[in-house]
Amino acid sequence: MNVLHLSSESTWRGGEQQIAYLIEELENMGLKPIVACRPESVFESFCIEKGWEYHHLEMKSSLDVKSGLALKKLCQKLSIDIMHAHSSHSHGTAYLSYLLGNKTSVILTRRVDFELKNNFISRHKYTFPKIKKIVCVSDAIKEIVLRTVKKQDKCTTIYSSINHKKFEPYIGKDYLREKYGIGQEITLIGNTSAIAPHKDYFTFVDSAHHYIKNFDQKVKFFIIGKGELENEIKDYIKKLEIENYFIFTGFVTNIEEVLPSLDIFFISSKTEGLGTSVIDAFASKVPVVATKAGGIPELVKNLETGLISEVKDYRSLAENLFELKQNKNLQEQLITTAFNYSLQFNTKIMAEKYLKLYQEIIIGK
Repeated sequence: MNVLHLSSESTWRGGEQQIAYLIEELENMGLKPIVACRPESVFESFCIEKGWEYHHLEMKSSLDVKSGLALKKLCQKLSIDIMHAHSSHSHGTAYLSYLLGNKTSVILTRRVDFELKNNFISRHKYTFPKIKKIVCVSDAIKEIVLRTVKKQDKCTTIYSSINHKKFEPYIGKDYLREKYGIGQEITLIGNTSAIAPHKDYFTFVDSAHHYIKNFDQKVKFFIIGKGELENEIKDYIKKLEIENYFIFTGFVTNIEEVLPSLDIFFISSKTEGLGTSVIDAFASKVPVVATKAGGIPELVKNLETGLISEVKDYRSLAENLFELKQNKNLQEQLITTAFNYSLQFNTKIMAEKYLKLYQEIIIGK
């Protein structure tokens, strides 16, 4: 079985980590890794590091005809049985390749909970005949996709996953306190999401402002990551005169060490495919406060695996943060339940489900 994985992003975020987890586990199960990725992308560097077979495809947009033709030739040359397209531009490239005569079966994975665009390319790149299955990483995404696809049997949910083992050595450690010289009396609240529009860091800051002004000033809010809105968020924090309560770490490569040293994980997204950073927090034994965005409610069950509020409700979010800070018994209860719940979201289970899907498609040809 030859499966070609299409990774169309030049940077590395949660989606690329999921592709990496999947291919690693499939390799352990005996499936040879074959990847098409953008030249000089982070995923290319990862393939080189892992010793995986990779091929260059620009995949600059869903209208990149040159990449569509190159993909057709690559599938013929390598005798590819299944193209697995993991993001929007790769979905478009797979569709163009089909229009140019590529007969290879296709699986799409949809990781974001944005509505599908109502244009010719978007409508058809999720419905063309060679698509055997659209895999959604949450039921929330599946509901959105079905509004366009309208074929229940074409869509399935396979949840994203994490590597629990990488967090184990650091649970209960004080990396952030030691690095930034913060005392035990200060509560550390943070988010590890990219500073991007859909993560809604403005609500994160509004919640922090409300928390500081109304509940507790012995706190530090950590924004762990980078993104296009970083300067705007910093300016907003300065406008609210709460700069002394915030620390921007920038992009970190040791998230497995950083995350477990938070007291509370706080995600304020307005849209979210699933929220693997929430599962990371569960595995790190850090209690979670979150919004009801996208697939997050499939993870965060209020008063069971975390505390949850409506999107943009900064007052409720701040109240939940303070409740969690004050109530140690609730913290322990949520941590235990969330950790146990997180065990089902592991990379091996995810890969087994994809492998079964590949096998069904091969048998059905």
